Amino acid sequence: MSIRIVLVGTTHPGNIGAVARAMKNMGVSDLALVNPKHFPHEDATARASGATDILDSTTVVSSLAEALTDCVYVAGASARSRTINWPTMSPRDCVERLLLESKGGKVAAVFGPEKSGLNNDDLDLCHTLLTIPTDPGFSSLNLAMAVQILTYELRVASFIDPGAAFESEAPPATAGEMEHFYTHLEQVLEDIRFLDPDNPRHLMRRMRRLFIRARPDKNEVNILRGVLTAIDRSRGSS
Repeated sequence: MSIRIVLVGTTHPGNIGAVARAMKNMGVSDLALVNPKHFPHEDATARASGATDILDSTTVVSSLAEALTDCVYVAGASARSRTINWPTMSPRDCVERLLLESKGGKVAAVFGPEKSGLNNDDLDLCHTLLTIPTDPGFSSLNLAMAVQILTYELRVASFIDPGAAFESEAPPATAGEMEHFYTHLEQVLEDIRFLDPDNPRHLMRRMRRLFIRARPDKNEVNILRGVLTAIDRSRGSS
């Protein structure tokens, strides 16, 4: 399966091993860790229970953006309520979308730290919010349990044709390409004094949501960046 499981800020190495075991059970092998507190670690190896090949091939990076740079679609798992509405999917709906989007490139599911979950800056890099329905009186899920639920749904859905391949004149833009665009956009908006440089986060978060809904492909992102470059040039010549 062309899907990456990404764990952000995992504090207990045993949870990393348990996630590796859950992934191998369901035929998923691409694991990335963002700033794990302890890895590699003997507790991770012990909890992996034979899935050490996944641990051996795990990628460790310093930022979530780096873990997602080649991904065309990203789901972020979280049970926290948000002041800004993100598109939200159940595990079953989410995996159908992940499988469909994987026809255009690498996709990812992101899980946050055990105690706090993903923050809003993390979710800025995601296309949708994945929520696992639980009893409201006891909603906390162990990290490996959450990954197991998603990978189980992936295993089941992978035997069902998710529909026609992603059709576009060009492949979807990757997360890395979109991050370059957002950086360029923010700089231009500051230069034309549309964006307050002392408080850019609120507007830029809404701009991200707009373009995530639009899902620009590589050609469209190039066009948008060309427009921004033209604005830069016109200001420089004025």
